[in-house]
Amino acid sequence: MTTTMEPLDDQLVADFYAYETLLPDEERKILLKARALMHDEVKPLVNENWGKDRFPKELVGIFRASGLAGLPYEGYGEHRPAVSNLLSGMLAMEMARTDASVSTFFGVHNGLAMYSVNSGGSQEQRDRWLPEMAAMDKIGAFAMTEPLGGSDVGGGMRTTARRDGDTWILNGAKKWIGNATFADYVVVWARDVDDNHVKGFVVEKGTPGFDPVKIEGKIAFRIVENAEITLTDVRVPEANRLQNINSFRDVAEILRATRGGVAWQALGVMIGAYELALDYAKEREQFGRPIARFQMVQDLLVKSLGNITASWGMLVQLARLQDAGIFRDEHSSLAKAFVTTRMREVVAWSREIFGGNGIVLDYDIARFFADAEAIYSFEGTREMNTLIVGKSITGQSAFV
Repeated sequence: MTTTMEPLDDQLVADFYAYETLLPDEERKILLKARALMHDEVKPLVNENWGKDRFPKELVGIFRASGLAGLPYEGYGEHRPAVSNLLSGMLAMEMARTDASVSTFFGVHNGLAMYSVNSGGSQEQRDRWLPEMAAMDKIGAFAMTEPLGGSDVGGGMRTTARRDGDTWILNGAKKWIGNATFADYVVVWARDVDDNHVKGFVVEKGTPGFDPVKIEGKIAFRIVENAEITLTDVRVPEANRLQNINSFRDVAEILRATRGGVAWQALGVMIGAYELALDYAKEREQFGRPIARFQMVQDLLVKSLGNITASWGMLVQLARLQDAGIFRDEHSSLAKAFVTTRMREVVAWSREIFGGNGIVLDYDIARFFADAEAIYSFEGTREMNTLIVGKSITGQSAFV
């Protein structure tokens, strides 16, 4: 595979420093394939379903036919060997550039759920679940957050697991679990009552006592079906316990990797909002000329482009550290905290350029503005990620 610095076909106007040219040619083709898919097949579904707080089931078929699932996992996706972390990140970015809800649906399945199985499962478990998940014949979800536990869920997990012979009995509740209303496999995290360590279990759809209920009334991620799950004496065979997960330290390895994916998602939201604002500024006329000719509008656009370019550069290096196997918690935490903060600025500036039109769904930007709030909060808040980095650079823990 070779990498060139020639201009990309369909290169994004927001890619001011030509970051996409860092991809090898074969991976670049996959990115452009995803770009066309999102534009041609996914985008037409977005606004109507976002407005109706509804997940379009046809998305599963669209992604199944695309072959994009499973690419990060050696031997399980259509592209073998596994693709680079740089491409995986740019794919998350590309999907969020069209819609953050759709990106989250795919990321929960392809990232959180599949990564948990790939990292935490035995070889037998990987071979049992990953092929059908890579083909998207089975959809995954990841259940960690609880109604009464967010940032403290690692040390204060209330969902319990009790061993009973060759079976585990799960009791408790989870909340904000994407895809859980229809997922075939839900990775549920629970505290073993005997050793007090967190363990992972793959709960299959239809298991008695497993009750997911869709959360209504969200102002963000309205396409994603987040659920509140009640687990009442849910029996899971030992064969469905992730064999390589023995404590929350093992779970943290998964979160470290997926947190970087959320930062890429935030970059995609920035880019999507910036592109909308730039096009609108060129077309919208006030005082007899396009508002793109106004100095204050150009200032907002340039600040937005600066945030995008700086964030993209940080994430490129994060991906390189991942590919080299030397990235640490603080690397992904800094990226998540920094990029989501910059995202919040960009979506606000972009909505500002639209004026009153920026608060209606017709112009798309309102959706980006709202969805950014969810990305800002999940996979570790800015405050929690800041303290992870702060502990790393000072050697002092400021956690309460």
